[in-house]
Amino acid sequence: MLKAIVGHSDDPDSNSAIAEVIAHCQTELKGCTPQAGILFAAIDFDHALILQQIDQAFPNLELIGCTSDAELSDMLRFQHDSVVLTLLYSDEIEIRAGVARNLGEDTIAATRKAVEQAISNDRSPRLCITIPEGIKTDGNSILSGLQAALGQNFPIFGGISTDDFRFEATYQFYKTEVLTDAAPILLFSGEALRFSHGVASGWQPISAPGTVTQSQKNLVTTIGEQSALSFYREQLGGSDPLPQHPLAVFESDETSFYLRGFSGFDDTTGELHCLADIPESAVVQVSTASREDILAASKTAILQATQSYPGSTPSVAIIFSCDCRFKLLGSQVKEEYEWIRSCLSDEVTCSGFYTYGELAPLSEYGVTRLHNHTIVTLLLGT
Repeated sequence: MLKAIVGHSDDPDSNSAIAEVIAHCQTELKGCTPQAGILFAAIDFDHALILQQIDQAFPNLELIGCTSDAELSDMLRFQHDSVVLTLLYSDEIEIRAGVARNLGEDTIAATRKAVEQAISNDRSPRLCITIPEGIKTDGNSILSGLQAALGQNFPIFGGISTDDFRFEATYQFYKTEVLTDAAPILLFSGEALRFSHGVASGWQPISAPGTVTQSQKNLVTTIGEQSALSFYREQLGGSDPLPQHPLAVFESDETSFYLRGFSGFDDTTGELHCLADIPESAVVQVSTASREDILAASKTAILQATQSYPGSTPSVAIIFSCDCRFKLLGSQVKEEYEWIRSCLSDEVTCSGFYTYGELAPLSEYGVTRLHNHTIVTLLLGT
């Protein structure tokens, strides 16, 4: 058995908001003690106060969380500037938290310590959820560190913390601590655990393919024999890089693509400044999507997850959707959650947030990738 309880408040006052969330959770728990929790909270709340109140209400909770730009739940559906707490409890699954601190100093060592902290003495881990930093330390470096500690093909899911498009500082939560440049994780252990996921964006490649011949982390210098910027402009009729047209990236070991958006470009050097790494030898294509395509992808992602779920009915759905989708959809963004909810039974508890980058394998048994412009749905149960 795995069950989830969600509390959600859009009260702008931190004390009132968390009091409302806790009161709802306590009523729904009906005396049960939660093992773990995931907190998403808008950037301007008093996060230290919120964590202290949660700790007083639920001592010894294995809690992780982060700042978010918009939040999702069964209670209030889509909300901007709110607080949502998801509590998990099970008599068959062990859920333990860990945290990687000061990632910029030594990402590999920090993520290894987080895994060692969260790993069970009795059971092997089967799934990881993380909601890390992504501004000071590159999200791909964090992912690589977790993969080094857990295994290259270990299933890792999550989203990059956000700060309402300020790109100044995001915050991560671990139990009662408010951190930055950190990666909190939850490790799920136990043979009874069942899970599946879906990944979709709505974007499709529209240009000729090109091979990345020179890149350094998120800076792509050349594609084929021309500058990356020249390649992009040539493929899109002279247009500068736009959020509506990210690059579809095919790595050598994948038949599917992930997306890379842009943070800028350099007219002098011809470099594309991407939101995360693109490795050399990857094949890229300019892509496009309509608003209808973007919305339809939310249904595709949840249907992928439900159709591949290896049990009868999942208990929990956790949604990680990209902030770029939020901005491009505008007022239609509220429909994204409704499409997801319409594909789930009433027994499934749903929550999530909008991220600066999504973490999930492209396929059921593939290597976890860092995505942009994408929606990831994770289903959990026993």
